[in-house]
Amino acid sequence: MRVLISGASIAGPVLAYWLNRYGFTVTVVERAPALRKAGGHAVDLFRPAMQIVDRMGLIEPIQARKTGTEWLTIRPENSDRVHKVQVSKLIGAVSDQHVEIMRDDLSEIFYDATRHDVEYLFGDSIAAMTETAGGIDVAFEYTPARRFDLVIGADGLHSNVRRLVFGPESRFATWIGAYLAVMSIPDYLGLRDRMDGIMGVNRVVGVYSGAQMDDARAVFMFRPAAELGYHHRDIDRQKELLRRHFAGLGWEVPRLLDQEMDRASAFYFDSITQLRMDTWSRGRVSLVGDAGYCPGPAVGGSTSLAVFGAYVLAGELAEAGGDHTRAFPAYEHRIGEYVRRNRAFAVSAAKQLIPATRLNLWGLIQGTRVITSIPTPIARTLTGLGSRGLRLHNEITLKNYPQEAVVGGDPT
Repeated sequence: MRVLISGASIAGPVLAYWLNRYGFTVTVVERAPALRKAGGHAVDLFRPAMQIVDRMGLIEPIQARKTGTEWLTIRPENSDRVHKVQVSKLIGAVSDQHVEIMRDDLSEIFYDATRHDVEYLFGDSIAAMTETAGGIDVAFEYTPARRFDLVIGADGLHSNVRRLVFGPESRFATWIGAYLAVMSIPDYLGLRDRMDGIMGVNRVVGVYSGAQMDDARAVFMFRPAAELGYHHRDIDRQKELLRRHFAGLGWEVPRLLDQEMDRASAFYFDSITQLRMDTWSRGRVSLVGDAGYCPGPAVGGSTSLAVFGAYVLAGELAEAGGDHTRAFPAYEHRIGEYVRRNRAFAVSAAKQLIPATRLNLWGLIQGTRVITSIPTPIARTLTGLGSRGLRLHNEITLKNYPQEAVVGGDPT
């Protein structure tokens, strides 16, 4: 069976790996002219995703590229006090298996694991799709038209496949109250194993670097009183909004806004938005990762969810012998609860990570200090009892799917 995947970031290559292993013939189309190396930001792989990459034989390269961030330094707005938090203890309270890695590095590892067995079409995109009884006729922007048995959208929050099949993004996107900006800047603070930051009411700034990085990332998160108006391609407007909402914050923020932002090698700005769809499949088309169920960038564990979703979708297709009428509903059923819990957690996390009052700010700092000052097993117990959903990743059990090719080809 021939499967077309749109998107070569995280979910796309993971899905391609498992589909190829099960005997499917896979093509991945990616709008970017080459594997994206646009700066990126740090992402988290929690327990289910770590178990999947272990089954892919990729634990060692992923561990080798982890950021190694060990300390988090927090400065409350309008205060001289500095609070130092051990990141490993903070994460250990949430998940007993975890790696933080730059998104671009993770994407490259997944691509390298598939590029010899999977066809990649870079610099192209799906222009139109027509489903017939025997498959889907796909028109590309540049590549001659082809027919596939299935098409999977793994092309992110602003998915082209979702737009073509399900309609405009506005039908499914729900703003959960905040915005995120990330810029790539020189590591002028000499950060190698830590993140330094400042927290104020409705706004947070952090700067970090990783063990494998020559530069650094500045991260801005803020919650305005109402949803902002801007075009997603209007970078000047986005920078103007950032300057307005972080004016007067102090610490390194003036330098970041007045000097580093305009000469940053990469700049990203977007709303923290959830996708809420009743179904992720229609006919011979399905969605995976952020394209179908983004819980919210930076707050909802979307990378782990994307890896898990790709693994499950491939496994259900293999079990069903390629019959999408059985596989797609089974896929949606198996990941549904995980998606819903991630959504709920993301809404809560967005509120907690960007304090709305001085009291919330004080509570957040004191809470992190308590967690990192007590033994990890006790911290895990407290977070499990006191914060519903915080350890949701540890409660996911991986299903064992076929271990050999089941759709054409020779057993692997």
